[in-house]
Amino acid sequence: MDDNKAYFKFSEVVIIVIITCTFSIFAGISYGKTRYSETISVNGFSEEGKDEELKNFIKEYKNIITNYYDKDAIDEEKLLSAALKSILDELGLNDKYSTYMTDEDYKQVNITLNGKYEGFGISAYKEKEDGYITVSSVFEDSPAKKAGIEEADLILSIDGKSTTEMTTSDFSNYVLNSDKKEFIVKIRRDKKDFEVKVIKGNVEIKSVDSKIIERDNKRIGYIGLGIFASNSYGQFKSNLEKLEKEGFDSLIIDLRGNTGGHLTEVTQIISLFLDKRHVIFQLQKDDNKTKYYSTGNEDKKYPIIFIGNELTASASEVFIISLKENLDAKLVGMKTYGKGTVQELVNLKNGDQYKITTKKWLSPKGNWINDTEGIEPDVKVQLNKTYINNPVEQNDNQLEEAIKLALNSGK
Repeated sequence: MDDNKAYFKFSEVVIIVIITCTFSIFAGISYGKTRYSETISVNGFSEEGKDEELKNFIKEYKNIITNYYDKDAIDEEKLLSAALKSILDELGLNDKYSTYMTDEDYKQVNITLNGKYEGFGISAYKEKEDGYITVSSVFEDSPAKKAGIEEADLILSIDGKSTTEMTTSDFSNYVLNSDKKEFIVKIRRDKKDFEVKVIKGNVEIKSVDSKIIERDNKRIGYIGLGIFASNSYGQFKSNLEKLEKEGFDSLIIDLRGNTGGHLTEVTQIISLFLDKRHVIFQLQKDDNKTKYYSTGNEDKKYPIIFIGNELTASASEVFIISLKENLDAKLVGMKTYGKGTVQELVNLKNGDQYKITTKKWLSPKGNWINDTEGIEPDVKVQLNKTYINNPVEQNDNQLEEAIKLALNSGK
């Protein structure tokens, strides 16, 4: 359960992380080991053609290759990739998580879930198709920060290429795929245009933030977790330990918009809260169920309140329901997304990949929250328009309800 990656795709949004895709595009649960697809051997199908349907497929494939009139036009690698894609497209009619991924798709997703990459270190979006790319945030200690790029800067061009002719993905891929280390970026700030030199370098994606909220003579710990990337456990652990050292009465964990990630990361994070007696989730294949236990040493005694929404999914739902069923944690916000399946990623020799649903995951008590189920909140709160129009903490009514619940916990 160490290195495998699995993701789901539900919608495309405009915000990206430069040299990676948006945190909200792909997510899911990691499981098992990534493997190469070198032979056909799945559920009774074998490369020897023992299964009649597979035997017929191979026969027709050979017939096409042998008899097609233009031999120079035949690229067998592309034909086989197209066949796999068609199979997954058919499966995708009933299972949107089993899909074919190009090498470029995988690079984008893998960088996000690795939690680090070589690039600029900015988030950006594009309001209009023919408009410029706008910087929404700049990572601390990033190449962009060192170059002097700031939030709300307009990126007019990169190496003389206008961004009006690029999507955010085009911009991202230009930097990701380039062998260059130095880029000339033209910026507009306060109606003034100027150029900066950005030297591509290593960037660590920060997925965790924390603070203490003081209210009514009580101290409430707050941890926001944006994704379960490969470095999220270390970040979460250090933030939790810092808050515990400072002292608090209850803890709020904000998982709004967290669409999932590596199962190993959420397993380690859950184990910070539960001792080894506790089942934290189950995996089901056909009628066989396997229980997975915490590796922790203690049960946390303080009240825990999650904040979630419609995009809180997959590994985030594992986290929430595990602590709900084991520690009576509460959920504030909206019903979660409802993703109760696990995907396995298969690497192909041409650099492409496909992911296929292989298992269900169940809660510690055996509940399945897939599709329309989701996890119902204990306190249902729709995010108000005031916060959407002006996203500052004092307008965050979901957080405010979580604080109220935290203040009343333990009474």
